[in-house]
Amino acid sequence: MPAWVDNAFDDYARRIPRQQNIRLELVPLASRKSGQIRTQLKQLEAEKICHRIKPGSYSIALDEKGRQWSTSDWVSQYRQWQQHHPQVNFIIGGPDGLDPALLKQVDRSIALGPMTMPHGLVRVVLIEQLYRAWSVLQGHPYHRD
Repeated sequence: MPAWVDNAFDDYARRIPRQQNIRLELVPLASRKSGQIRTQLKQLEAEKICHRIKPGSYSIALDEKGRQWSTSDWVSQYRQWQQHHPQVNFIIGGPDGLDPALLKQVDRSIALGPMTMPHGLVRVVLIEQLYRAWSVLQGHPYHRD
């Protein structure tokens, strides 16, 4: 990822208290070999992702066909996660998207908007929305109505 992605992610992640236990876990893309089709690549990536998900945790896929949330939706969901789910996983797909079988296994699919975004930008927008939801719940002035 370009340095700006890591810098922006780290900046927002540092703003959220450590007790929230925000952690970025990267799953290497499936090796692009001659003759492999996108379906195979997505399946390989899905296997790697599923292997990393702790059983019983709550998983949310970021997918362009998912439901779009307003800021108040993010706040409501964040509150529910804090109360009911000790671990929440956000899954961002690779350049080919997420495998349909993986999308059926997650608890929820959300979209950050109707457009397609590069992986790095999704990472930054996601952490900013998590910080925004946290700040609203804390009464922090970051979010202004």
